[in-house]
Amino acid sequence: MTEFVDVVIVGAGISGISAAWHLQDRCPDKSYVMLERRENLGGTWDLFKYPGIRSDSDMFTLGFRFKPWTSEKAIADGPSIMAYLKETVTEYGIDKHIRFNHNVLSADWSDDENKWTLRVARDRQEVEIKCSFLFACSGYYNYDEGYLPKFEGYDDFEGALVHPQHWPEDLDYQGKKIVVIGSGATAVTLIPALADSGAGHVTMLQRSPTYIGTLPDVDPFTVRMNKTLPAKAAYVVNRWKSILFQWVQYRLSRRFPNFMRKTLMTMAQRRLPEGYDVEKHFGPRYNPWDERLCLAPNGDLFKTIRDGKADVVTDTIERFTKTGIKLTSGQELEADIIVTATGLNLQLFGGATISRNGEPIELNNTMAYKGMMLTHMPNLAFTIGYTNASWTLKADLVSEFVCRLLNYMDAKGYDTVEPQHPGNSVDERPLMDFTPGYVLRALDYLPKAGHVTPWRLKQNYFLDLRLIRHGKVDDAALKFSRHRAPVTV
Repeated sequence: MTEFVDVVIVGAGISGISAAWHLQDRCPDKSYVMLERRENLGGTWDLFKYPGIRSDSDMFTLGFRFKPWTSEKAIADGPSIMAYLKETVTEYGIDKHIRFNHNVLSADWSDDENKWTLRVARDRQEVEIKCSFLFACSGYYNYDEGYLPKFEGYDDFEGALVHPQHWPEDLDYQGKKIVVIGSGATAVTLIPALADSGAGHVTMLQRSPTYIGTLPDVDPFTVRMNKTLPAKAAYVVNRWKSILFQWVQYRLSRRFPNFMRKTLMTMAQRRLPEGYDVEKHFGPRYNPWDERLCLAPNGDLFKTIRDGKADVVTDTIERFTKTGIKLTSGQELEADIIVTATGLNLQLFGGATISRNGEPIELNNTMAYKGMMLTHMPNLAFTIGYTNASWTLKADLVSEFVCRLLNYMDAKGYDTVEPQHPGNSVDERPLMDFTPGYVLRALDYLPKAGHVTPWRLKQNYFLDLRLIRHGKVDDAALKFSRHRAPVTV
């Protein structure tokens, strides 16, 4: 028999856990299940196993609003984050609603039934689950494969080739020469971790530089607040201090890009050897926050370079060879291991096919309402976190709004809600105002945003507090209705 629940949450990572807690707290009469395709919860934090895996946002905002992060360590490692997530789902009984190894293959909305029907792969069989509301919390990238450019001679290399998304647990890198291709958050995390845990020498090979900032992993302000204030008050103060810091540095970057560029370059120069070519290796051609700013806690990457355990090469790849990589400049980098930290493949809804009355919906024909619902898709919400701040800040706001929406519909006697496409009255914009490679590669696939509220996705927590947390639910852009079953003759 086909099972029915009020709400299906897809994904048991940070977004899914947030959704579940809010549903339990604000919509206690709603039944729900959480479908997780993997064998464990945690999403990103369970998937990535590479050395040094850690947050690149502070834990006072990456942690949930409803579950204080009590450690003084603001930048936490992957195992600590996983422990926090497991403690959260156990403490609030969310674990009883999670079904592991449940992969959602497709979701079809029926106007006649006024329900979603999900086709789910489970234990080598397919089952159907129906729900009134579908909440997609599966993130925005492909968990099966990372992005790998086509490198000439890739198969000629006789050493080990590793993508960080599929790090082998038994990889022996002790004393080995390692080349890490890429300069994003993964590479910036990996290089100090590899160098400090036994690698012979590590080279970061980048086509172009990335902005890298430094912060202490333990914030003295946090330590002081924890000693001065009661635990709950200290958490609130530490959290809001972090929110304000993120907001100010992002706004400064966008308003005064040259000032922020100089600040970041000076920060790097002070931590690197005298005479180091900072402009070449750490001076990007783009403005700060056109792409995500990387974080080096305590300046660990710069220290690793200063100590001679790692170096940076800025060049392009001509081809792979048997023993390493030949660069366009003619230089050859010898390597025992090559790590391709070359990025992600973007994917919404975990790759599931989304349809309405059996007709597939092309995502690029839809427009996003408040960055969380799509036109042509009734009774569906999805979570995409901030790119310029902690993911969880947005995830919690989306979860709050969905609960407000469900409660409003119950109070007014509605059972269907659907954003109405604004047509030519709103100019189309890219969904994400952000230009890393994985976004640019997916622009033709992604839903559209608009140039005005509520169709414009703003990377601004304070504006979203007003728009999402405090804005009215019965927005003119939403069509509410009560389903009437078709009359059979």
